[in-house]
Amino acid sequence: MFQRTVKLPKTQSFFLFGPRGSGKSTLLNDRFSVKDTHFINLLIPSEEDRFARSPELFQAEIEALSPKITNIVVDEIQKVPKLLDLVHHMIETAKNKRRFILTGSSARKLKRGKANLLAGRAVTKNLFPLTQLELADAFDLDSALAWGTLPKIFSLENDKERMEFLQTYALTYLKEEIQLEQLVRNLDPFRRFLEVAAQSDGKIVNYLNIARDTGTDSKTVKSYYGVLEDTLLGFYLESLHTSVRKRIKVSPKFYFFDLGVSRALSRQLTMKAARSTSYYGELFERLVVLELYRQESYLNREYRLTFLQTEDDAEIDVVVERPGKPLALIEIKSTHQVRQDMLRRLAHFQKDFPKASFYCFSNDPIEKKFGKISALPWRKGLSVL
Repeated sequence: MFQRTVKLPKTQSFFLFGPRGSGKSTLLNDRFSVKDTHFINLLIPSEEDRFARSPELFQAEIEALSPKITNIVVDEIQKVPKLLDLVHHMIETAKNKRRFILTGSSARKLKRGKANLLAGRAVTKNLFPLTQLELADAFDLDSALAWGTLPKIFSLENDKERMEFLQTYALTYLKEEIQLEQLVRNLDPFRRFLEVAAQSDGKIVNYLNIARDTGTDSKTVKSYYGVLEDTLLGFYLESLHTSVRKRIKVSPKFYFFDLGVSRALSRQLTMKAARSTSYYGELFERLVVLELYRQESYLNREYRLTFLQTEDDAEIDVVVERPGKPLALIEIKSTHQVRQDMLRRLAHFQKDFPKASFYCFSNDPIEKKFGKISALPWRKGLSVL
């Protein structure tokens, strides 16, 4: 098992959110002993049905446990949101010294039902697919670009099995997260939306174009992206601006949470990501952004990740807003040999951001310095930030 980076609270109750297959159950089974932990899995239909019909059975079951059981793990709490009211009550009860660990792969049902999120009595942690730090020596760049880094991928023996797993994952998402939970009224346009949105992974979102390609309207497309966010299938990267009021006027980018799943949804698993191609460069850029996003979430330094695009389409891949520190402007290049002429866009912005730090993250194994621009191997660059 890979050592996960996320730091879980030692004494406080907490939510652990993460997409299906990110390893939530495996992590908790590793961190918590059966000697002092009671596990409830709401993915088991009989368990979900039992507590959905009679939520009071949940509290009765907990109170009947031995005093030695101090941790209660409930997997996929969004399946029965009513249980959160009982969890809240038991946390507040003085005689109850137990803590609750509640996992979920979707916040959609919790938000829609105005579920009790325990009013600050439980912190929220997020779990993602494996990072390059967690994989350590097992990390392989070409494999990560092709198949992503969901934990299951690393137990499969060949590319055929990896392809079948990711295709099944995409179908399971549609069936269990969308259809069974009734998150959208009509599945067919949402199915088309998923393919088009995945093909636009890491690009600026054009709601009108996607609406045209999927036979819907821009309002529906925006709601579909909301479903992706709430089911933890991806996140927005906003455009940098000097004011929050103006920030929202520029369309954001949207990144799917895993390259393998994105390639499966876009039907691109059979496409080979050959080095020096534009497709390889796109995948590499998305991978680095995902790594930045995951590590910031785990470290929780209150950094904000954005990107920068001017009216004349000059673009910086990632801007890291760091409280009390200069902005970090990052250009991501898949090249194995960085040259100064490749960094003209970064150099162009030095006048606009005289106090900022400038970086190029690439596959070049040699660190280089071009004036104010630090060109670093991408893994070293991540560690610097």
